[in-house]
Amino acid sequence: MGVYENTLKDIEKTMGIVPGFMKGLPEDVLVQEWPLFKKYNFEETEIPAKYRELMGLSVAANIKCPYCQLFHKGAAAMNGATEEELAETVFLASYTARWSAIIHAQHYDYQKFKEEFEQIGEYLQKMAKK
Repeated sequence: MGVYENTLKDIEKTMGIVPGFMKGLPEDVLVQEWPLFKKYNFEETEIPAKYRELMGLSVAANIKCPYCQLFHKGAAAMNGATEEELAETVFLASYTARWSAIIHAQHYDYQKFKEEFEQIGEYLQKMAKK
């Protein structure tokens, strides 16, 4: 049995089916992509699965991908995300994008932004020690 066939078997063993979007990839691409897909969707990594999926949902919301939104919202819930966490993630996705739009529209100086961020960080660290 070849590498591609073994990959298909591993996908089916892991997910119960081989999704059509995976079958639609060239064989050599699927063989290369599957180990990363499997690792970051089904295995333990440095970031717990729930948080990986919440980050994925945040990105999906900003790139406006309904496939990614469906996947990451469902996977986050499967990994224990509550409705409150999902709602907060969606808010934070819009919040980050909104502030990015504001700052970009102002053509705010990046170096000044960086300096101000460092000042804020120093202040917050000082206040946390009190």
